[in-house]
Amino acid sequence: MTDADAHALLGAYFAERAAGFPAAQGEYRPAWPTAEQFTPPAGVFLIVVDESDAAVGCGGARRIRPRPGTREVRFEIKHLWLAPTERGGGEGRRLLAELERRAVEYGARELVLDTNASLEAAGGLYRSSGYVDVEPYNDNPNATNWYGKRVG
Repeated sequence: MTDADAHALLGAYFAERAAGFPAAQGEYRPAWPTAEQFTPPAGVFLIVVDESDAAVGCGGARRIRPRPGTREVRFEIKHLWLAPTERGGGEGRRLLAELERRAVEYGARELVLDTNASLEAAGGLYRSSGYVDVEPYNDNPNATNWYGKRVG
């Protein structure tokens, strides 16, 4: 997370989201993560590189509080993003699968994520990867949809 590529990718992600954020929902509010949230075993942040070794995408998984009334380890998938030129080739699915694998390696039994309904491709990826609608687990002002998946 302290890597220059990570900062550049997150900046591109936040800029794209701000430009395409639904006006009816107000203004997009980026939340820059801290390195501690994505440092193993609390979490992981991965950079996707293309065949020329250029950073073209990113995503993270971080441990969050268990669901109320449980002690199960829960991880949240965050900031899954690929440069527009890299979309549609399966790299997003591979990145999501690797984030899930790492979270399980760190003890996750449940994965959650939030997204915005305007990100139709992302919602499709999550649903086709086994995520189902869940009640909101956070108060992210940018989110309209919350998903969960049992793992481990």
